[in-house]
Amino acid sequence: MKKSEMTEAILAAKTRKKLAWEQIAEKTGLSPVFTTSACLGMNSMPKEHADKLCAALGLPGEVSEALQAFPHKAWDKTIPTDPVIYRFYEALNVYGETMKLLIGEKFGDGIMSAIDFSMTIDKQPDPKGDRVVITMNGKFLPYKVF
Repeated sequence: MKKSEMTEAILAAKTRKKLAWEQIAEKTGLSPVFTTSACLGMNSMPKEHADKLCAALGLPGEVSEALQAFPHKAWDKTIPTDPVIYRFYEALNVYGETMKLLIGEKFGDGIMSAIDFSMTIDKQPDPKGDRVVITMNGKFLPYKVF
């Protein structure tokens, strides 16, 4: 089973069972962000958790096997058109250099890992309109001098 077929099967079962990503993640024992990313094909999921997800959604073993397979993390290099994704693209274009300079001042020359990494997405009520709170937490990796 291809990752794209896996994702279609998971999304169909999610809709059929009327479950939110947080509910599915609870059943796997993993975070909602990681669970969703793995279901969309961008991360591999350990067998124990993949099997739990498939049991919760009533999906066959081939979906579990596809969840466990290593992903090919390629994406379209064009500017995204989905409004939610585009706003992140826009924010990184506006604030990316600022983030790089401030990380450099605080940590030195290096990068934030997207492998030793976690992320949470929360809702913060606000009288002027609810706020989206995204916290990214990645290990700092200094560049090696040789």
